[in-house]
Amino acid sequence: MRRRHFTALIAGSPVLLAQQTTAPAPTVPAPQGRGRPPETGAFDAPLEFSRKDIALKAEPFPMTQVRLLPGPFHDAQDWNRGFMSRLPVDKLVYNFRANAGLPGAPEQPFGGWEQPANGQRSSELRGHFTGHFLSASAQLYASTGDNDAKAKGDEIVGELAKCQQALGGKYLSAFPTEFWDRLDARKNVWAPFYTIHKIMAGMFDMYRLAGNSQALQVLEGMAAWADEWTAPKTEEHMQQILQTEYGGMNEVLYNLAAATNNDHWATVGDRFTKKVFFNPLAARRDELRGLHVNTHIPQVTGAARRYEISGDMRFHDVADYFFYEVSTARSYVTNGTSNGESWQVGPRRLAAELKLSSNTAECCCAYNMLKLSRHLYSWNPSPLLADYYERTLFNHRLGTIHPQTGHTQYYLSLTPGAWRTYCDDDHCFWCCTGTGVEEYSKLNDSIYWRDAAGLFVNQFIPSELNWAERGFRLRQETKFPSEEATRFTINVDKPVELAVRLRIPSWMAQGPTVKLNGKTLEATASPGSYLTINRTWKNGDKLEMELPMHLHSEAMPDDPHTQAFLFGPLVLGGDLGSDGVTETDSIRAMGPALRQAPALEIPSFRGAAELSSWIQPAAAPLTFRTARQSKDVTLVPFNTLIGRRYSIYWQVS
Repeated sequence: MRRRHFTALIAGSPVLLAQQTTAPAPTVPAPQGRGRPPETGAFDAPLEFSRKDIALKAEPFPMTQVRLLPGPFHDAQDWNRGFMSRLPVDKLVYNFRANAGLPGAPEQPFGGWEQPANGQRSSELRGHFTGHFLSASAQLYASTGDNDAKAKGDEIVGELAKCQQALGGKYLSAFPTEFWDRLDARKNVWAPFYTIHKIMAGMFDMYRLAGNSQALQVLEGMAAWADEWTAPKTEEHMQQILQTEYGGMNEVLYNLAAATNNDHWATVGDRFTKKVFFNPLAARRDELRGLHVNTHIPQVTGAARRYEISGDMRFHDVADYFFYEVSTARSYVTNGTSNGESWQVGPRRLAAELKLSSNTAECCCAYNMLKLSRHLYSWNPSPLLADYYERTLFNHRLGTIHPQTGHTQYYLSLTPGAWRTYCDDDHCFWCCTGTGVEEYSKLNDSIYWRDAAGLFVNQFIPSELNWAERGFRLRQETKFPSEEATRFTINVDKPVELAVRLRIPSWMAQGPTVKLNGKTLEATASPGSYLTINRTWKNGDKLEMELPMHLHSEAMPDDPHTQAFLFGPLVLGGDLGSDGVTETDSIRAMGPALRQAPALEIPSFRGAAELSSWIQPAAAPLTFRTARQSKDVTLVPFNTLIGRRYSIYWQVS
């Protein structure tokens, strides 16, 4: 990498412009551990925890300091808020009260994955969504100041605390302890630790983000129970138990250790180190085939948290290599990953993977990969990680919430001819319904990051930042991606010197034009880098940045003729009509019922490598139309195709 610095004097203030020129790079940085010998068998020896917090290189601004302005993300936030407001507390706590033997029940409890104990129809995962809902309530309060969301979360915490006391003061669940006997005996049971983790994480978020001290007490009781249950197990037996889903138990226990300054909780968290999964990753080997995707990503997030509070590089390498491998070798163009909830083939065989199932790209996976990416960015604030975040956010998250209802998807099927399907208010409560209410309650997270020198502008989303500690406020106004530009207005209590780093997306063809107070800056920066403007900022300063997008394609790594088209960061989908799509198909279905749908011919294309010669802009914004094909297709942003059959992958010769 070559770096050139440009110094200028603008309006009496020194400005430092850093232009980075980078060689072509993957969509995320290569693993940082590549210079070290592989940690073969790194986790075979007993783990010993020693608290040593690492120095993070960047951190996101707290959600309380960032507010969304009107635009698509603000709309999604409001749709999700509406969905959450329609879910009554008595139904959210019903299964907990029933399990604790407490009176009071709604006439019609929730169904689906929250179905109460009722013969053959009960769900063993019951209670998980209430944990997600607590996290979402805390995040919605932090991101909007919604006191009603906080009050509802507080009420749920209070009701669950009563259930915990009725069960002896430690154990808290919506299912009986008989589930744990089955887990201990290695008999079939549906993921009790996975479910307990959601509740513990919800309690932690209510404490961390909503200031609920009772939630911390409940969480510590649950952690004490988990300690008592796992402590007597032999190492061999515990490793067998970890073959059943356990979600992010390690992460929430590490978070609790850091929040309470009690290292014992980290020792308990270490018991959830799944060696058969972690050892190959520490040695930088992809042995992910056959694994259930969504329950392994949180385990890696736990490893990332363990590194942050201990400095143990083995855990760093697990998280770093896993993220790189999944994002570059096992993710589709939307950055979604998984096929029928697992990885069914080897790395970089995505075309082969896509043919195996119509249930691709489980939404939970995208949520958890974004969560993991934030850890990696805090260690190494690379603009390529922000590029990854942007593509996932616009294509796999923004498009998977239903307008008005706030209902969300389970699978974002990428099979040609598929369509979107959603949950409802009463009968679903899938894992992705839970991560959905979490995702859309924190859309202001990670737009802006900071370090000692200043701030990073990582996402182009209408929003306001209030950096109260520095007396610095920034307002970003944009209609991106409908317009190819964004504008910033700065207000300060008094002149303040700091660096503002603007992400220059890697999808740009060249560095953009940037204006400061109406004057074009003499330097720019290469795509895939940051443009750093270091000056003394004054009240009313304005920045304008162009975001020119261009049409480009991305081929499957194992089939260069299977291609997707993008405009800037937007994945384009072909509108294939609504034949076979009904309201029944679209609601309460985890994925599209393609076997029952009318047959649909998916066009193939012949065209030059120069896409503009046969894919041309249409009259409507962000809309394109193929030309001179046997059957021409209209291409629009994939996240807008609702109630329509679509394809994003095409055979191109």
